[in-house]
Amino acid sequence: MDNSKIAAWVVGRIPDDWFVETPEVRVDREEIQVIGRLPQPSLPEGSDDEDRATADRSRIESWREETRKARIAIARQAEATLGRTISWGARCGDQSAMFTTLSVPVMTRLRMRERQVLDTLIEAGVARSRSEALAWCVKLVADNEEEWLRELREALERVREVRHRGPEAR
Repeated sequence: MDNSKIAAWVVGRIPDDWFVETPEVRVDREEIQVIGRLPQPSLPEGSDDEDRATADRSRIESWREETRKARIAIARQAEATLGRTISWGARCGDQSAMFTTLSVPVMTRLRMRERQVLDTLIEAGVARSRSEALAWCVKLVADNEEEWLRELREALERVREVRHRGPEAR
């Protein structure tokens, strides 16, 4: 099942009253992340930004507790049907939180120069382990090369479309 079908399956399982807009569904080989926007709570006149942030975080925590059983049921259906784990998240105002996301081990082979980069990050206190240092490096690339990665993903989607229209391999 392709990613758009997976996203449609997930959105179809979510009750309409959970979010104020269609949730964002991110899919990879192991995990499906569902992030929905919650309505902001009303605050009394004169509330400041700190009050707003506290109320928004509280709304997310409340939603997490209130929907726990239903989210678990949907996640179990997804594991059985799609073979992937669902991780849930919510946004409210400027606040956001992810719940029970996967941390998937990835095997890699690095040469000495690359290992030295990771070890430098550890020695500098940026990371506690090579694994954490490598995750930090990946996040840095994702944050700083977002446009290039978006273009690359779009190109890959086009390749998938062309392959799908081509002759079937025998």
